[in-house]
Amino acid sequence: MSEPLSANAIGVTWLQDAYAPAAESLARQLGLPCGQADLTTCSLWLQVGEQGLSLQASGPDAPGAVRVDFVEGAMAHRRQFGGGAGQMVAKAVGLRGAIRPSVLDATAGLGRDAFVLAALGCQVTLIERQPVIAALLGDGLQRARAAGGEVAEIAARMQLIHADAIEAMDAWQGQIPQVVHLDPMFPHREKSALVKKEMRLFRPLAGDDLDAPALLAAALQLASHRVAVKRPRKAPAIEGALPSAQLNGQSSRYDIYGKKKLEA
Repeated sequence: MSEPLSANAIGVTWLQDAYAPAAESLARQLGLPCGQADLTTCSLWLQVGEQGLSLQASGPDAPGAVRVDFVEGAMAHRRQFGGGAGQMVAKAVGLRGAIRPSVLDATAGLGRDAFVLAALGCQVTLIERQPVIAALLGDGLQRARAAGGEVAEIAARMQLIHADAIEAMDAWQGQIPQVVHLDPMFPHREKSALVKKEMRLFRPLAGDDLDAPALLAAALQLASHRVAVKRPRKAPAIEGALPSAQLNGQSSRYDIYGKKKLEA
């Protein structure tokens, strides 16, 4: 993984005074400084407010804040109109008919793919190793569970683990996942303005996944049935075992490593 942003470049702040105690608690948990946002002290700020946790960069040309929201916005639209089991991620992990495999999303990020799979009925375990991103994701899941209704039912099928995915898979003690889903950070440029905003915030935090070959090897060792790896459409396959199939989309593709046929 490339060199991440130094810890002292990240701070925790609050958007309303009532949330100052929660911000201070989060800062202690993450080992980060806490106080009123000051452009001269930190490049990134975790903000605690009435809408949950968000990440905001400093500076006059900084992109807008990013937060995980499974209840409204883009994820709500995708849940209702995204294409169901016809979506590429669903096909990649093997959803068809009544088949709903257990999935380990070992590079969870903002949890979008995991949420889609959980919305379609899969039990999904998410691993995120970057503590700030894991905090954002955990906050989004907590708000989804508190929302009630369908979104809460979906979030109940998602379990988040903050850990290094390679170490966690190598020492796995729980139920073996049928499918491991990987979407490692890749040094490339996306056209979407939303993705650009998130990459500007997250790449300094997480860097590129230069240990992707080891990540793939650990996933292949753990998954009982298949590994599905999301890649930019024109990117090379991850070094190591060769995929047994590919699933191509407009800007991305999935490399599929099949081990055993999924059955209902």
